[in-house]
Amino acid sequence: MTQRVFSAMQPTSDSLQLGNYLGALVQWVALQDGREAIYSVVDLHALTVAPDPATLTRRTRATAAQFLAAGVDPQRSTLFVQSHVPQHAELTWILSTFTGMGEAGRMTQFKDKSAKAGQSGTNVGLFTYPVLMAADILLYDTDVVPVGEDQRQHLELSRDLAQRLNSRLGEGTVTVPEPHIVKEVAKIYDLQDPTAKMSKSSSSPHGVIDILDEPQEIAKRIRSAVTDTETVIRFDRGSKPGVSNLLTIYSAFTGRPVDDIVADYEGKMYGHLKGDLADVVVGALAPVREATMEWIESPEKLDSVLAQGAAKASVIAQATLERIGGRMGLLPLAHR
Repeated sequence: MTQRVFSAMQPTSDSLQLGNYLGALVQWVALQDGREAIYSVVDLHALTVAPDPATLTRRTRATAAQFLAAGVDPQRSTLFVQSHVPQHAELTWILSTFTGMGEAGRMTQFKDKSAKAGQSGTNVGLFTYPVLMAADILLYDTDVVPVGEDQRQHLELSRDLAQRLNSRLGEGTVTVPEPHIVKEVAKIYDLQDPTAKMSKSSSSPHGVIDILDEPQEIAKRIRSAVTDTETVIRFDRGSKPGVSNLLTIYSAFTGRPVDDIVADYEGKMYGHLKGDLADVVVGALAPVREATMEWIESPEKLDSVLAQGAAKASVIAQATLERIGGRMGLLPLAHR
């Protein structure tokens, strides 16, 4: 039986960054082979930070466009916007009645973000965010979920809730998802602070590479990446995090082992590595950027793809919701 995979990203910026691309999106494209893939732009999750409405609309389209440009194929995958499938919100309410207050309050991301925002700046949506994420996953009887370490706790909640539903309502009520962690996937670090993960929340924008950046800007940021006072090019995450990060990026884009790349630069300077890496990254991202712009400039075509994806997703989602509701005793809607 073909495994079903589900994954999603929030539309929180106009461009995905290099970590999103190498750590997630490249995986998504590969997972289309031999699996039933369902991918979503989760705009309801983005509402927890009160985004500007026009900005959210623009970023939702831009995020979907980047998925398509990177190789997500709507003929082989289901691609949709979360709010276009209202069953996500419906299942969230049901799952919230199975979730303990302490259980939700222990979520690390909630504790971190609420501590920064304070009580007045923390909304209920942020508290129930992991429950909505669980609904995203369980709604599609998902077998495997590509997940990074920062989301592992949320996936564990999804698994706990799935097992709880099956225990109370009967086996087979929902599928218990398994994590899909690809060990060799590169973890990309900030170019200016190579001890920190590359992220939109970076203290310096110069440490982040956006996949829609202009080629000259990408090259500039790589050439100005922090290294160290030595001159030897070698991989050592502990003592040479900056050089190690550049080698990791180089390996991720070319598919070559880090050791082979290091051997190529024996006796050479950091500038040689940075210059060559800039060419590699610019060359790889240029077609993605170009294809993204084509989708963004054709909003009707993009919206049509997303509408078709929502229609496909809704069929699966409604069947799951009716199965859960029926076992809970919710009165089914009579057919007219």
